[in-house]
Amino acid sequence: MPLKNFEVLNKIKDYKDLHKLSKEEIKKLSEEIRQYIIEVTSKNGGHIGPSLGVVELTIALLMAFDPEKDRIVWDIGHQAYPYKILTGRKESFKTLRQYKGISGFLKRTESPYDHFGAGHSSTSISAALGMRVGKDLKKEEGYTIAVIGDGAMTAGQAFEGLNNAGWLDPDKFIVILNDNQMSISPNVGAIYTYFNKIITNQVFQKPRQKLKEILKKIFGEGGANLARKLEEYVKGLFAPGIIFEELGFTYVGTIDGHSLFDLEKTLENVKNMRGPILIHVITQKGKGYKPAEENPTPFHGISPFDKITGTPIKKASSKPTWSKVFGRALCELAEKDEKIVAITPAMREGSGLFEFSQKFPERFFDVGIAEQHAATFAGGLAVEGLKPVAAYYSTFLQRAYDQVIHDIALQKLPVVFAIDRAGLVGEDGPTHHGVYDISFLRAVPEIIISAPKDAQELRNLLYTALESGKPFAIRYPRGEAVGKIKDNFEKIEIGSWEVLEEGKNIVFLAVGRYVNKALEVRKILESKGIKITVVNSRFVKPMDYKLLDKLLKENEIIITGEDGCLNGGFGSAVAEYIMDNGYINKLLRFGIPDKFVEHGKVNLLEKDLGLLPEQMAEKIEQFYLSKSYKVVG
Repeated sequence: MPLKNFEVLNKIKDYKDLHKLSKEEIKKLSEEIRQYIIEVTSKNGGHIGPSLGVVELTIALLMAFDPEKDRIVWDIGHQAYPYKILTGRKESFKTLRQYKGISGFLKRTESPYDHFGAGHSSTSISAALGMRVGKDLKKEEGYTIAVIGDGAMTAGQAFEGLNNAGWLDPDKFIVILNDNQMSISPNVGAIYTYFNKIITNQVFQKPRQKLKEILKKIFGEGGANLARKLEEYVKGLFAPGIIFEELGFTYVGTIDGHSLFDLEKTLENVKNMRGPILIHVITQKGKGYKPAEENPTPFHGISPFDKITGTPIKKASSKPTWSKVFGRALCELAEKDEKIVAITPAMREGSGLFEFSQKFPERFFDVGIAEQHAATFAGGLAVEGLKPVAAYYSTFLQRAYDQVIHDIALQKLPVVFAIDRAGLVGEDGPTHHGVYDISFLRAVPEIIISAPKDAQELRNLLYTALESGKPFAIRYPRGEAVGKIKDNFEKIEIGSWEVLEEGKNIVFLAVGRYVNKALEVRKILESKGIKITVVNSRFVKPMDYKLLDKLLKENEIIITGEDGCLNGGFGSAVAEYIMDNGYINKLLRFGIPDKFVEHGKVNLLEKDLGLLPEQMAEKIEQFYLSKSYKVVG
């Protein structure tokens, strides 16, 4: 639907025009923004559910605050589609998540109104607090507002930020808890809206502050504490905010997040309150779009869909995804071994663990958005003799790095890390590309790092990992798995590689999905009279040193390929081995260069990086034909 068909949205430029609209026009604008988000995401995919839930909240924020001087920090930027539309990106919103288009998350380089980049959760409070302190040190005007929600309050960093803010006791610092039924009970209704109108009004707040000051003067800190306890008792009768009050915040809640003008009035009122404020807002995920309201989980983040029915538009395929191959294999193994347990930090469906959670509910643990806890919790399970499998997206495992080192590897605990979405992931962009896990795990002693070439090898590696009694990582990409699946499981010798094709002078050591790429490269080069050896380097750590020695002695040129960053990656490991052992082979590495890769379909991104099979073949041919080295043979 063209923008010109939206009556109100079409006639405003950005948030500065909101105050020119009547109440009826504001209501109409809310409906049109929802329609626009549904229209665009039905074609491009995206995080539709979270954004549909915050339309009124976004408008109220932009009516009460000015992001040119106030800092509005959105937690997990996928909530911010309405914010993007109303802050100068109305036209470009049609390019959401598309190659060279605008990001699906907040991005400082995209807009001056994106005050802090946000792809991972639970960072908003810490960032906004830093901005608040920075403004105070510079004696600058303006408020700082953190909007946290969609389950992000379960992560430890959120409470670290709250704790520090309560201690610093800053003015003009507001945290908005957008509670969309993902965390904290949904208490909402007329009495709560009425109550918050009262407690945020100056008629209530001025005597409240005055009473505290008088009691403190008369009775010292004891009097101030008494006043606080009395206030907590009274507020406790109405709202579930004691935990935030104990952390030093004035709790305002709960408020209907879809009652736009009550919400705006509350925001205007809290601007006059002292100290840090937490406003608890109740919203409905997927608000205004029936399929998303009735089934919010798949609409959290979804591929293109039929906007009438909400059904995803997918190409017909009989191939399971890597996630499903992993999930089914884990179920099969768990049926035979009662010690197997599964842990995920809020990614049950995405990580392929839904079936496991249904079949073995007592052995399945979704710990919420708490990646650090998930790893150490898995370590505790391992201490008791269980076989924990911790399923992470690669990008989220980064957040548990200390726990992987200290709590798992250092203690040699047999935790299996199933690392999903390894490599480039496409439209979610630089905050979600899983390109660093090989590099950061390689530096950790005691851990085994592996990557399957196909679906059956994933099954076999999972079986091997569970039987190994060691810290063990298995990384695999997003999308459809390749290869046929057998009914059985076979152990793979840890550290072993396999030669898939024999050649002469050149050997391609490939990891994971690059194995099939290497086989395609071989076909292209063979047509030009160049026959290369292709090796499935399924273990990144430890490597198959015996086979590697043989290959280094028999081949002049070594090619490496990996779906990860070159810095510290598999290619680096091979280079280190060549240098450390006195070899003089020529090395050519393919992988992700030292840069953040933008969003877009994977094949387009790989083309930009020169990582398509035909591009790699051309570069290898040029390298081979150059006269800078002597060819053995």
